[in-house]
Amino acid sequence: MTLVFVDTVGFLALWDEDDQWHEAADKSWRKILASEAVPYSTPFILLECGNAAARRPYRSHVDSIRQQFEHAHTLVWPTDEEWKLAWQAYGQGKPGSAGIVDHVSFAVMRRLGITDAFTNDGHFKAAGFNTLF
Repeated sequence: MTLVFVDTVGFLALWDEDDQWHEAADKSWRKILASEAVPYSTPFILLECGNAAARRPYRSHVDSIRQQFEHAHTLVWPTDEEWKLAWQAYGQGKPGSAGIVDHVSFAVMRRLGITDAFTNDGHFKAAGFNTLF
């Protein structure tokens, strides 16, 4: 079974038809679904999505996807150790490097053995993961 991590950038590009990455994200998402890969994410990603979508017409998509991930048990909270490691890495970063939500994502991905991320965020590549669009 292949696991894929879904990042904020991926969700937003998928939902927002005006997003510059929408077409690439849509094509990649269809491939993920066709391959029967299992998408995972964290509550922190959905919080970022919720904030970004608060005034957008796709606001309801955030709650819908939250419910789907919760039902499938693929919404993963970081462990206490991952939380600490993420903050440590964040604190050592330079301006422009990955943010705290990315560092939490990286820690969760490593624990679950996920190498592919539904995003085009370069911070995932810099951390050694494959981006899917």
